[in-house]
Amino acid sequence: MDPAEEQQPPAAPAPAPAPASTLPDAPDRETMEAIRRRRLEKLGGGPGSAAGSGANSPSATSPTSGTPTSGTPVPEKASPIVPIANRSQINTTPSPSSAITPKDKAVSSILGEELGSKRRASELEGSPSGAPAPPRNKTPAREETFEDYVDRILGSIFRMSVDATRTKDAHGHKLTFLPNLGQELTDEAAPLKLSQDRLEEAIMEAATEYPKDKPLFEYLLGCWKRVVRTLKALRNPTPQKEALLKEARRLCFSNCIFSLTMPELFSRDPSPVHDTLVPYLLKEVENESGLCMDFIAEAVSRFDEDDTIAPLFTKAMVDISSKLSTMTMNDDYKPYVNALKTYARYAPLLNELAAHSCFQMAQSAPGIEKNTLLGPFFRISPLQPEVAAVYFAGPRTMDPRHIAASQSALQMTLNAHQADLRDIVNAFIRASNQTRSKVLDWFAYIMNVNHKRRAMQHDPREVSSDGFMINVTVILDCLCEPFMDSTFSKVGRIDINYFRRNPRIEIKDETKLNADQARSDKFYSTKVDGDNNFITEVFFLTLAAHHYGSEATNAKLKTLDREIKHFEKNIALMQAERPKVINRPFELRRLDDALRRYTTILEASMALRMCISGVSLEQKMQARSLQFMRYVTVWLLRVASGTEYTPEKQLQLPLPANQPEAFQCLPEYALQDIVDNFKFVFREVPQVIVNAVGDELIALCITFLESSEYVKNPYLKSSLITLLYQGTWPRYHLSKGFLGELMTSTKFANQYLLHAVMKFYIECELTENGFYDKFNIRYEIFQIIKCVWVNDHYRQQLVQSSKSNRSFFVRFVNLLMNDATYVLDEGLGKFPKIHQFQLDLKNPNLSQQDREKLEEELREAESRATSFMQLANETVGMMRLFTKTLSEAFTMPEIVGRLAGMLDYNLDMLTGPKSKNLKVDNPEKYHFSPKTLLPEIADIYLNLGSSPAFVEAVAGDGRSYKDSTMQQTAQILRGKHLKDEHEVQAWERLCEKFKKAKEILEQAEIDFDDAPAEFEDPIMGILMSDPVVLPSRHVVDRSTIVQHLLSDPKDPYTRQPMGIEDVVPAAELREKIEAWKEERRREAKKLKEEKMAGVVKGEGDKMDMTE
Repeated sequence: MDPAEEQQPPAAPAPAPAPASTLPDAPDRETMEAIRRRRLEKLGGGPGSAAGSGANSPSATSPTSGTPTSGTPVPEKASPIVPIANRSQINTTPSPSSAITPKDKAVSSILGEELGSKRRASELEGSPSGAPAPPRNKTPAREETFEDYVDRILGSIFRMSVDATRTKDAHGHKLTFLPNLGQELTDEAAPLKLSQDRLEEAIMEAATEYPKDKPLFEYLLGCWKRVVRTLKALRNPTPQKEALLKEARRLCFSNCIFSLTMPELFSRDPSPVHDTLVPYLLKEVENESGLCMDFIAEAVSRFDEDDTIAPLFTKAMVDISSKLSTMTMNDDYKPYVNALKTYARYAPLLNELAAHSCFQMAQSAPGIEKNTLLGPFFRISPLQPEVAAVYFAGPRTMDPRHIAASQSALQMTLNAHQADLRDIVNAFIRASNQTRSKVLDWFAYIMNVNHKRRAMQHDPREVSSDGFMINVTVILDCLCEPFMDSTFSKVGRIDINYFRRNPRIEIKDETKLNADQARSDKFYSTKVDGDNNFITEVFFLTLAAHHYGSEATNAKLKTLDREIKHFEKNIALMQAERPKVINRPFELRRLDDALRRYTTILEASMALRMCISGVSLEQKMQARSLQFMRYVTVWLLRVASGTEYTPEKQLQLPLPANQPEAFQCLPEYALQDIVDNFKFVFREVPQVIVNAVGDELIALCITFLESSEYVKNPYLKSSLITLLYQGTWPRYHLSKGFLGELMTSTKFANQYLLHAVMKFYIECELTENGFYDKFNIRYEIFQIIKCVWVNDHYRQQLVQSSKSNRSFFVRFVNLLMNDATYVLDEGLGKFPKIHQFQLDLKNPNLSQQDREKLEEELREAESRATSFMQLANETVGMMRLFTKTLSEAFTMPEIVGRLAGMLDYNLDMLTGPKSKNLKVDNPEKYHFSPKTLLPEIADIYLNLGSSPAFVEAVAGDGRSYKDSTMQQTAQILRGKHLKDEHEVQAWERLCEKFKKAKEILEQAEIDFDDAPAEFEDPIMGILMSDPVVLPSRHVVDRSTIVQHLLSDPKDPYTRQPMGIEDVVPAAELREKIEAWKEERRREAKKLKEEKMAGVVKGEGDKMDMTE
């Protein structure tokens, strides 16, 4: 090597050694020896330190032996390391003529990188700024000896020197003088140079005397990075140099660990502040003060030989997690997440971390977020109240664009954080089977302690937060992504026996799809051998996470909406009250305090509502969620049908009568989550579903509506109707919504949809759904039928159903008429009240209290009128469609009489004298349009007018039929141009039929009003023509019980289930009734003959008298 490569500065006079009395106290020889022995044992067989036998003997280290030969001489006091910076500075810039080899240039560059490039002499201390460098005498270049190389390279790496005259290295870094080792070398008459043999002693002295107010690890970490960089920069090194640097690296790392685990080895007291890796893990790996990847890799490689390293790293991460638990997304949380991301690159570190007691410990639901290791990382979310208040400050005055911008910003931040969480959890999952199991256990524990999140009322302090649960749900969705392909090829890997194989998820207290608690417990008490595969584990964890996590959070939006309306109403009332107490200071102060309190709560609720909306509307999150729910849908249909169903294969309905017990005992949320998720997406994030929805969703809804006995909960079944209905809402270029075209054109829907929705139309009458809920369900059914009615196949199917399944269709039509009768009566019946309220409110003399009362009653009446008129319009419209397609089905004996009475009554309301009471201000506000409703009712008359039975039934309606009403209707239809002329003429011809039929009936009418009580039907009060005995032994007319059973298949007296086949004809009573009726007919005939005879006789007498 060129001897001029590292030309040393001129030697300065050596400073006089400090008097012994001025040195600080140091441990005695025996204590120091014990410490050194412990330290050498930790080194484990590498080159170590060996001391001479005498107190003044030189200390040497054998390259091949790690066992000391004798004690190391220690001064009575360890003198502090005096920074050479305080001594006189001299120029250390090499001569321009110095020759440096390329490989040593690289080493020198690495060691001097803190200074950037080499400084000119004028830039060093001791040279005037900007002054030219003084001329130097050129000396002949000489080859650098290995001993010189060792001294130079170790000095630069560890920033130390045993030569008091050498104050800086070649790059101007200050070197610390080691007086003790220097004195030993002087005593030994050895060169004042660092050597490999004495390196351990040098590190020990430098580390022992490092300032106690600074972390020793900080110094040693810097040394580690320099030695690593030096090693990496070597190109084709000699074995001696490579061995030197590797030994320096080994000793440096060992002392790094000792500085944290055994600070007393360096005469330092233990310090929680200094003896930790936390500050270094929190810095980026590129940061000079942060832990580099080489250090962590070296630590991991030494786990087996040094059992103190793993706990050191684990404790640091536990401390980082603990600190993060006090932070929010408003704080500087990113370094903490990055620390765990760096940590997660090394599987052994994760395995140790998963084995720590705080990874999963028994905690309350909110305690999981702060006291488990991963909890604080998942807790970071914009849904934290403090964060929501920042994103949505002043929510009452925020305009929509500002809200959207804030939501977009929080989505970006949350996406980045969730991506980090995904990487971290993936690393844990892949680390080892044991660690994977621990992570799955942690997720399961979260679900099992958060069941209260789905309760109607719960204390937020007793459950995990929304932000935490959303993050958990998203990460589990991400774990499912690898097996959720578009062809559902891996859906068969999801094992239905999961809950019978020591499942992680607890479902004992969950409502089951179609089993009670006793049956479910019995089923799950029988265990199945084997282990659950990873796909099955993650699938059921994710399903539960949606139930307790994202779906529970989405449901909170409705609660917040109600709270916001409540507080807004109360604030408005308080503000209106304020002028009244303006002169009463005490009351004013109380009112203002309440107003501020309500305003604070309102703004917090509004901010949280906007924040939840922003999180829930994130499209990527919802797209993943939607894909998962499609998988659940296909899997659920496979379990229920016992087939290997996929969307390319068609199911056969109805499902088997023998329901699979595994399906019956599944938690109800397996189906509920699908419905809730799709409903939310249809309503709030429709853009993500454009290309995501498939036939499986329609198959799910139709299957469990057609085979409704598979699902116990009537509200869950009705939500399937709602899902189909929302799928028909027009979106973007889809006039029939996302599902309309599929329901209209797919083979499966064509075959089963109409019967399924009609079946549930009947079923919702008999279930425990609220009385008014059934009208909403039927309204949605009407919308579904209207959407698909353009397909003639459905019309043909309806005709076929009316012929092949007469009883089913009769029940459907009967309920349709019941609904039409009720909703028209309720809707139209509110308008006279509304009309009167509107007149009363125009009275200027009305008191404020009476006005407020009237306004409240008006609002209630308007609300009911609006709801019922919407239902009435749809019900009448559906009857119009059906009567046009199959008029004969509506004129069956069981139906035609009631249908005629309903039509006559409502026609009289719309066109008769009572129509004047229907006039209200702004009728369109209530969806009341007589110009639309009247023609549709007229169409029903015209559709059925060709049936003699219908004509006779209308004419026989003694309550509402009036020929004058029919004529008035014709005038309105013509005068208002509500019908074409040929349709009005058809109406007039029909009216003539009604008139003639009425005349015929009047001629044949016989008065049976004085019938004995035993001959009258006890329910309807009419004379029985076909009496029958019910199972309860009561006697009613057959027509009465037939109509009753159409709506309710139970005995009207005992409420026990029954059918028409259970009645027994009362033959003897029927004979008595017929005999009595025949007697009444004879009496009527005889009376008529007597009257006729009297008339004739009277006329004859009169003629005689005129004569």
